[in-house]
Amino acid sequence: MRVGVEVGGTFTDLVAIEDGRVRVAKVPSVPARPDEGAMASLAAAEIALSTVNDLVHGSTVATNAILERKGAPVALLTTRGFRDVLFLQRHNRTQIYDLFYRKPEPVLARRDILEIDERISGQGEVIEALDVAATTAQLEEFLGSGRYQSVAICLLNGYAEPRHERQLAALVAEKFPDLTVTCSADVTREFREYERTSTTTLAAYVQPVIDSYLRRFESQLGQQGFEGRFSIMQSNGGRLPVAGMSRNAITSLFSGPAAGVMGAVRQAGLSGHGNLITLDMGGTSTDVCLVADGKPNLSGETEVDGLPIRTPVLDIVTVGAGGGSICWQDDGGMLRVGPESAGADPGPACYGRGGNRPAITDAHMVRGTIRAETFLGGKMDVDASAAESVFKVLSDKLDMSIEEVADSAVRVADANIVGAIQLVSTERGRDPRDYVLVPFGGAGPLHAARVAEELGISTILVPPNAGVLSAYGLLASDFLQYETLTRRILLGEGAADQVRAVFAEMQAHATASFRDLGIPGDLEISYSLDMRFVGQAFEITVEIDGDVLADLTPDGLLNLFNEAHNRVFAFGESGLHRAEIVSFRLGASAPPDVVPALNEGIGDKVLHSEAQIFDLGEWRQCQLVSRAAIAGEAAGVPGPALVEDGTSTIFVPQGWTASVDSQDNILLHAKS
Repeated sequence: MRVGVEVGGTFTDLVAIEDGRVRVAKVPSVPARPDEGAMASLAAAEIALSTVNDLVHGSTVATNAILERKGAPVALLTTRGFRDVLFLQRHNRTQIYDLFYRKPEPVLARRDILEIDERISGQGEVIEALDVAATTAQLEEFLGSGRYQSVAICLLNGYAEPRHERQLAALVAEKFPDLTVTCSADVTREFREYERTSTTTLAAYVQPVIDSYLRRFESQLGQQGFEGRFSIMQSNGGRLPVAGMSRNAITSLFSGPAAGVMGAVRQAGLSGHGNLITLDMGGTSTDVCLVADGKPNLSGETEVDGLPIRTPVLDIVTVGAGGGSICWQDDGGMLRVGPESAGADPGPACYGRGGNRPAITDAHMVRGTIRAETFLGGKMDVDASAAESVFKVLSDKLDMSIEEVADSAVRVADANIVGAIQLVSTERGRDPRDYVLVPFGGAGPLHAARVAEELGISTILVPPNAGVLSAYGLLASDFLQYETLTRRILLGEGAADQVRAVFAEMQAHATASFRDLGIPGDLEISYSLDMRFVGQAFEITVEIDGDVLADLTPDGLLNLFNEAHNRVFAFGESGLHRAEIVSFRLGASAPPDVVPALNEGIGDKVLHSEAQIFDLGEWRQCQLVSRAAIAGEAAGVPGPALVEDGTSTIFVPQGWTASVDSQDNILLHAKS
């Protein structure tokens, strides 16, 4: 049996697959104790852990630790003269017209930073050696207070030569064995001291939290007989055995959204679709990502609470438009949705847990697009009258009917999602009309068609069990690890040989790391370079095909760079000595033993009746059907219709037709 458990902000989802049979569960999350929600999902699915040989987990523990400032007390060791890097930051303003703008606050204070006498050049040469005796005395005085649980070590140019970082780590481990130590060389070997210092500090800040959480979770699993492989999802779209998280927990920041994208890629790929826009609308937020030729876009940097983190992450844009997003009136009298969410506790008003503010889920209850008797397959009681009560307050303020306010709130949420998709598509030179929209999460299929209409998308693919697709994505993901290294090389004679040598060194390190983690099998390797014109401030990523790496020439590298630069900026031709390589990136992946399929069959429950919904300002009669009912219609089911699917509801507006393909995906097609 293989089990994926994904802890979201509102619900914890589970998918278990055994001998082709699929079992799903969806239970409320426990924000203060995420492991309790995970164990509750296992209990709800009646999983005997002794029969599980592969368990993959994703959670928001690392992200929440940063957002809520509940990480471990952390100290930073840095090169003398660079104590204030985290506070100086960059000379930019994310809100240029805010007169009261303040830079993001680091997770430590200036008193928590110790300057070390040492210096290594950008070429990796020792300029000032580390004085072990003097440094040991410094460390004993600074760390001896017992104030810290974790130590971040980020020395200037440590990316080029980590010798002094390793020495410091050994000294700390010898004198203070109870402290967690994180070196920048183990987190990101890239230049730009602010981003590298921020990443290392945040990694050290969350590491004890993640370690404690995983130990607690592993203990609970072990008490119930689990002896299988335990893996954790990463932000880059791959997973690692839990031992890998002890080296760099910062990679697990966005594991839930990444898992959803990988689940969508896998399931849509079975039906032959590789160009996708994924739309993951859960209880707290909506995440969108563009996938080209079956590969999600990857970014080298992200941020949490304004703090930069240099680690490979799927290029996902998030907006506050989830099922729990609060609907409210701003100071100008306009109706707004999010970013604040009711979350899991208390949740939307209709959950009956004390929520007293209108949320998007409540809006759907009022409109009739969510039905109380079929919510989560009828396994969760919801109160439609409570939803009406909280919208009554808002409708009085706006002088509109309850139904009109609820309908308007849903349309505002749709507009927020459209804006997010435009960020990953049109604003990056991609036409959304060339892609298939893949909605999932509990609320994604309800909003997909109206969003598609705004963007001109004519095909929507809704996977089976769409409400728990992120949990399935955990099982469908490869084991994956990225290596990064800054090493500047001018394009010229010998450049291609240097590229091959650096990649060979990185590949050997990645192979050894996978072997240490007990991951068997051959690795699939991907190569890319960060390149720029000499004098440019920032780089672009240039993919290198492994098949041509052996025969690559300086001119070939130059052509690849010129093509990539033209694709991004629509200009740029250079001679050999006007372009340079800045950083190397290598990805190593290994597929799981078996990639299970999500399509277990649509079952034989045929539901075919009628219902009333309020849509676009008026009540409409619509069909109420199940997947099995759609499969029985050769020509498909025309809208307006609501398709009940256990973990989600699919809204098929007028002008759209729903059908089921051979992989049990529901396809929505707009009439031309």
